[in-house]
Amino acid sequence: MSLGLYLVTDRARCGARGVPETVRRAVDGGAAVVQLRDKDAGPDAQLRQLEALAAAIDGRARLVVNDRLDVALAARDRGLPVDGVHLGQDDADVLAAREALGPGALVGLTAHTPAHLAAVARLPEGTVDYLGIGVIRPTATKADHPRPLGVDGFAALAAGTPVPCVAIGGITPGDAAPLRRAGAAGIAVVSAICAAEDPEAAARAFTRAWAAG
Repeated sequence: MSLGLYLVTDRARCGARGVPETVRRAVDGGAAVVQLRDKDAGPDAQLRQLEALAAAIDGRARLVVNDRLDVALAARDRGLPVDGVHLGQDDADVLAAREALGPGALVGLTAHTPAHLAAVARLPEGTVDYLGIGVIRPTATKADHPRPLGVDGFAALAAGTPVPCVAIGGITPGDAAPLRRAGAAGIAVVSAICAAEDPEAAARAFTRAWAAG
């Protein structure tokens, strides 16, 4: 599985431009997956955001929801093209997510330690499509992030699982090719695109660097 550039939204960093317009431009620049992450928004607000994001993406990228399996299911009930969920270690059970969303959904799981990888190995094959591993570099996006791994630390963890791994946390375009060579199936980016003056140009810089890897 190759996920390429994976955009994680941040409403505050998108600023006055707004999340949907930022997403539209990032997809114009080559983002292949968009994750709605808005921990301060309730279910109804997230559903409205998903509707706007689906319109901005217009079938050009996959759309997933952070944490909220219930919101992903409600969005599907409304006919919105939501592809799946990304879950943290303390969120909804991945087995329940897979059962509820079906075999064609995209189900991701955060994993930062060998213990997390061991737990994934005990799941039935096909439960999790990819793992989000990080942080790669120090980042202000998540104040309580674990110790940065760097490219070598990511490579060591990714080598310990057959599940495709997406790198996240403080990634720059200069990290894209080394991470791909280290086994990354994709690179997840937040601030470097959401806070960019030109999200399309920022996304294009990442996708070009990724392609060169």
